[in-house]
Amino acid sequence: MLWDDAGKPRHECGLCGIYHHEDAAKLAYFGLFALQHRGQESAGIAAYDGQTVRVHKAMGLVPDVFSETTLRGLPGDTAIGHVRYSTTGASNVINTQPLMVTHKGDLLTVAHNGNLVNSISLRQELEERGSIFQTTMDSEIVLHLMARNAGEELDRALSKTFTAVKGACSALMLARGKMIAVRDPDGFRPLCIGKLYSGGYIVASETCAIDLVGGYYLRDVEPGEVVIFSGGEEPRSLFPWPKQNSHFCIFEQVYFARPDSDIFGINVYSTRKRMGEILAREAKIDADFVMPFPDSGNYAAIGYSRASGIPLEMGVIRNHYVGRTFIQPTQSMRDFNVRIKLNPVRSLLQGKRVIIVEDSIIRGTTGKSRVQSLRDAGAREIHMVISCPPSRFPCYYGIDFPSSSQLIAAEKTVAEIADYIGLDSLHYLSLEGMVEATGLKKEAFCLACFDGNYPIEPDRAFHKSVLGGGTD
Repeated sequence: MLWDDAGKPRHECGLCGIYHHEDAAKLAYFGLFALQHRGQESAGIAAYDGQTVRVHKAMGLVPDVFSETTLRGLPGDTAIGHVRYSTTGASNVINTQPLMVTHKGDLLTVAHNGNLVNSISLRQELEERGSIFQTTMDSEIVLHLMARNAGEELDRALSKTFTAVKGACSALMLARGKMIAVRDPDGFRPLCIGKLYSGGYIVASETCAIDLVGGYYLRDVEPGEVVIFSGGEEPRSLFPWPKQNSHFCIFEQVYFARPDSDIFGINVYSTRKRMGEILAREAKIDADFVMPFPDSGNYAAIGYSRASGIPLEMGVIRNHYVGRTFIQPTQSMRDFNVRIKLNPVRSLLQGKRVIIVEDSIIRGTTGKSRVQSLRDAGAREIHMVISCPPSRFPCYYGIDFPSSSQLIAAEKTVAEIADYIGLDSLHYLSLEGMVEATGLKKEAFCLACFDGNYPIEPDRAFHKSVLGGGTD
């Protein structure tokens, strides 16, 4: 299980595709740079020049993986890129994406965001038919299914491939000289299309990538849509799945997406601020000031302060120059990992009653250390408000908490969590309040990590292999 250094669940992955632009690989690089928050384990780009596909990928951050030299080695007017956190498959170089295979002279390349919940049974079926897998990634299944359907015309091959998989699947492909964007019928993970001012198209997980490379947002890839980019023409669509209701992952609005992105047609910054405003309505607390733990709680804290009339202060200061690795502290330097990133402002906290605004509590261990650091700095009362409900159920669709045992709210009551973290009080945003903040209807979202109602139930093989248990 992988977590970030704040004890938060790690994101799924980020996708960026560029079509019909002479600097496709370079634009894909900048698009991935904008999406770095979605995956920091590995990065990769595959570029197509009309004849062949070239791939460069490695473990590490985008600017560490690519250079001017490597980007010059990726010629062509079409490219797809990927940044990754491992939610299925081990964290190693063999599982970096995009994945590429050659089948009957055709180069097939895929970059995938999400988890396939029938991946184990599909893999077993494909292996029994002779498929040889090179990775432990569920994403590789897409390539084998496309190869199995190689004799079909493209639209039918795509339809047969993607209707065979279940779960979260936002994907970019290079196949038969075309770039293809796919989004599963539930629309769990975001995927949007933009037009480049300098010509061509971009497809990305978030609109912030479109902004960075110099483009404008056209529309989302619709749930259940396959978009085919070919020959410099207008992209065309097919809809292989029957029409159904979407199940957008609401955690994108709560935590995952960048605040400057529009996700599912909703501006993330505005939604998080409204979550804070509704929290102020639901959890009225008398305090001297409101503060976030930067940066995750910043925008809900703005909303809470504005709606409550309680001043907003920055009670802890973030060190923005902390790298992913540093000289490890000695055992005597207790809680060094917490203190190196956030340091309390002692003169501000001394004798004060404070309200901390956070976007989520997953395990609670890091929060406990951070709260203790505020106590040590002299805070008199510490209250915490969370801009989403308690996360009590595992996620099967691309967030890396596939077990309830890793969720503190699955094991403890709200009062017990407050006691464990060392708070004077703890308040969560209601499910209704969270949905209200988005402006969409409850039915539009997947809320399974909060209410346990799963739009797609994983098959038994997935439970046994990935989750290590039965389906109960």
